[in-house]
Amino acid sequence: MSETTVESGAQATGLSQWQRVANTFTAPSKTFEDIKRGNRSWWMPFIISILAGYVLFAGITFKVGWAQVAENMVHLNPTLDEKLAQAPAAQREGTLKGMQYGPEIGFAASPVLVLIVVALGSLVLLGTINFVFGGKATFGSIFAVWMYASLPGIFKALLGAIVIFAGTAPESFNLNNFAPTSVGAFLNPLETNAALYKLASALDVTTIWTLALLGIGIAAVAKVKRNSGYIAVFGWWAIIVLIGVGWAAITG
Repeated sequence: MSETTVESGAQATGLSQWQRVANTFTAPSKTFEDIKRGNRSWWMPFIISILAGYVLFAGITFKVGWAQVAENMVHLNPTLDEKLAQAPAAQREGTLKGMQYGPEIGFAASPVLVLIVVALGSLVLLGTINFVFGGKATFGSIFAVWMYASLPGIFKALLGAIVIFAGTAPESFNLNNFAPTSVGAFLNPLETNAALYKLASALDVTTIWTLALLGIGIAAVAKVKRNSGYIAVFGWWAIIVLIGVGWAAITG
């Protein structure tokens, strides 16, 4: 059997999900080309990402505590901290409980929330890459690309868990920068301009890694130039970051 025949047979059967997961880190184009050929199963990277997220969830729950997370969020927001210091005890308690249960329930319900976010994001990218850049992607292919492109996030979750279990002080835990993967993680939010801190927090190595993979992936499945994929993905990211930075400048 010739080498060409073997290669053609491999393309016909497609890669396994484990192979696609591995190739996402070592040869991402192979993963996305396989998705383009119609192999769109996405549950493996989804499960891996959720498990990594639950490891972080366990670390926060047992080593920090969600009540402490809420207290830290208040202390890191001087305006809110001052307002609650002057508020009646019942109002302060109610606000803290809301700030505690919101993130806690969000982490617990992460499988559902992830599916919703990926579905909505895939619709946005589908419209962008097809109608703006003349692509031919389908919703299913972009959805699968997004799941695999999100895999670098497991490193941030696991690194955050390691930092917590290694003995980080609960009162110093910052849910917005729980792992040292962004510029913002090395800044003091109380001593840094709010808008600058928001921008620095957005400059996260795992986020940029994911965005780069997403750009490669949607370009592949849409059959457009890779630059088009990068522009579509990083363009939307830049808009979201600028809105966040602007809001921080106004409210900070």
